[in-house]
Amino acid sequence: MSLIVKPISLAQANAFIINNHRHHDKVSGHKFSLSCYDGERLVGVACVGRPVSRHMDNGETLEVTRLCTDGTYNACSILYARCAKVAKDMGYKKIITYILESEDGTSLKASGWHCEAENCGGGSWSVPSRPRELVEINLFGEKQKYPITKKRRWCKEL
Repeated sequence: MSLIVKPISLAQANAFIINNHRHHDKVSGHKFSLSCYDGERLVGVACVGRPVSRHMDNGETLEVTRLCTDGTYNACSILYARCAKVAKDMGYKKIITYILESEDGTSLKASGWHCEAENCGGGSWSVPSRPRELVEINLFGEKQKYPITKKRRWCKEL
């Protein structure tokens, strides 16, 4: 198996995310997005943008806001590694991402990232002025568009 990473438009990345991501919807913006192909078959995408948290948005940090694959072996690790390389080539000093506490971070470890913080986020982002809706998708009839479980922040110094 030979995986190849290429640039991809946000619209194409979002289409893959909508069809394949377990617990998130598409992203609204990005600095860049990458795709991973196994031959002619698209097997994963990553979207990278400014950090969602304004406290992390210092002008020198980027965030992998979505990473989504179809389960192809090594696709996640390759995308995380390439996102860091592109961010470094663009002059950024650090790249971060968040994963659910239930995820082990194997792909992040394999690509040289480390866990920087535990128990990040969580709780409900739904407020009266900006309610968050559920997206119908699973056997139970719903999937949380914005998971309310705690997360871990992973990073790689560039």
